[in-house]
Amino acid sequence: MNKVEKGKFVKLHYTGKYEDGEVFDSSSGSEPLEIHMGSNQVIPAFEQALEGMAATEKKSFTLQPSEAYGERQDELERPFNLSDFPPDFAPEIGQVLILQTAEQGQFPATVKALQEDSVLLDLNHPLAGRTLTFDIEVVEINDQASATGCGCGCSCS
Repeated sequence: MNKVEKGKFVKLHYTGKYEDGEVFDSSSGSEPLEIHMGSNQVIPAFEQALEGMAATEKKSFTLQPSEAYGERQDELERPFNLSDFPPDFAPEIGQVLILQTAEQGQFPATVKALQEDSVLLDLNHPLAGRTLTFDIEVVEINDQASATGCGCGCSCS
């Protein structure tokens, strides 16, 4: 029987929930997520939970902040001058921006506060400090990416 392991392409449905049961993300009603095992597309603990599963198998697991997106760090809230952004930038509190640096690549930042000439950004991942529960179902396990690709941005399709 084909099992999930490093190098395989796995299609799965998932629902991610906070401790109170509120859903923060789900593939329900859309195509299953396809990941290439071992390519760092998902957090390592999520990938570890998938290892050894078979097609049609379901599982629920809970990740503590240290296993998911880490603890919140107050020192990652930093002010930026509005002049550092494009002229048409109109930030709103709670808005999630995708920033990019040469060192870290792309990462999310949340607008926390607005001043006349600056914006306070929270550079913590939006899920940092949260205990997360995932309900997953493996749909398919393949040796190659589907025709739509694995979604990792590589040339594996």
